[in-house]
Amino acid sequence: MSKHLLIVIMLLFLPSIAILLSSSSHSAGLPKLKTTGADAIDQMFEAAVANKELSGVVAAVVNKNEIAYLKAFGKQDVGKNIPMAKDTVFRIASMTKPVTSAAIMLLVEQGKLRLDDPASKYLPALKGREVIATFNEQDSTYTTRPAKQEVTIRHLLAHTSGFGYGFANHTVAKLQQKTGKPPRDLPLLFDPGSKWQYSTSTGLLGDIVKQLTGQSLEDYFQATFFRPLRMPDTSFYLPEAKLARLVTTHRRTETGLVETPNPAKYTGTESGEGGLVSTAADYAAFVQMLLNEGTLQGTRFLKAASVRQMTSNQIGAVVVGEMPAAIPQVSAAFPFGAGKDKFGLGFQITMTEGKTTNERSAGSYTWAGIYNTHFWGDPKRGIGVVFLTQEMPFYNATTMGVMKRFERLLYQNLQ
Repeated sequence: MSKHLLIVIMLLFLPSIAILLSSSSHSAGLPKLKTTGADAIDQMFEAAVANKELSGVVAAVVNKNEIAYLKAFGKQDVGKNIPMAKDTVFRIASMTKPVTSAAIMLLVEQGKLRLDDPASKYLPALKGREVIATFNEQDSTYTTRPAKQEVTIRHLLAHTSGFGYGFANHTVAKLQQKTGKPPRDLPLLFDPGSKWQYSTSTGLLGDIVKQLTGQSLEDYFQATFFRPLRMPDTSFYLPEAKLARLVTTHRRTETGLVETPNPAKYTGTESGEGGLVSTAADYAAFVQMLLNEGTLQGTRFLKAASVRQMTSNQIGAVVVGEMPAAIPQVSAAFPFGAGKDKFGLGFQITMTEGKTTNERSAGSYTWAGIYNTHFWGDPKRGIGVVFLTQEMPFYNATTMGVMKRFERLLYQNLQ
């Protein structure tokens, strides 16, 4: 081989070698899961299914660049004896909220709104919303007073708006039962900014996204996040071709898990507070984008400063309170960390270091969906976790016990 030909070949292959070396060095030092740890997690999930603690589960663990763990256990459809698969599609409900929050932050970056704008600037029906002053538990009558300040975009993102949900607040549950009104049409529970209450707030933010973009949430989310993040199975809608991959829902009773068969046709609902379907791998890509402070696969979705703001304390001295089991068949009391954790702009923020008990680190950010779909990002350890089941009530002790065992085994075996 001539010297000139050798030089030409080297020049041709140099870009590929550089990319390979770059990729290798970029992955070096990223957290991974020990093989023995993955085996232990597998065995734990298999036992949980065998003991009927879960009908099925898909779990994923990612670092900034790679999927470190993605496994499926149990049944996607018990009645039809269909095994759970890695690409099984789940109703992720309120795990829609972080996507809506990210969309709002992008609109803030673009100068289309500000965090401290009154929400009524975009949704006039919120103007002059009053606060409940007295409430009669016997007949659900109440009096109101003017709020000390208006609800802002920041309040809606941080769930300090004063709105609520019936399943997470006794007063809202009683008022809904008496009036038939949705939570967004009821008086505020407290002055905006003074307390934390899980609420319909993100649904209102979804309405603002639609107004400011002139698009449906489906179209805007697909173009802005899902397609560029390569999340092909995340949508408010489920085409007929994918219906065979949809997991069935289950309700936990005293005698065990009761399955609800899937409908012959899936009817989607677009809302900022819920309605998306997704897979573990799809949602893990969204979490990876957050771990990378707004970028993934060479594309920037949010500024790093926006992600840091979203995933840090934005409620000051206020703390995330425990939400009661106002409607027990829907939800147990939640969340873990109540009484000490903070909230960012779309995420609950872990405030206690979990290293000694093999749990997520302080500074981790999280949220969940009503069917017990959960995720968290742990920037200190550099991992993101997705845990998907389809079982109610939300936060029931059995499902959450399995998730905690998974969490502890994971942190025991990170390397």
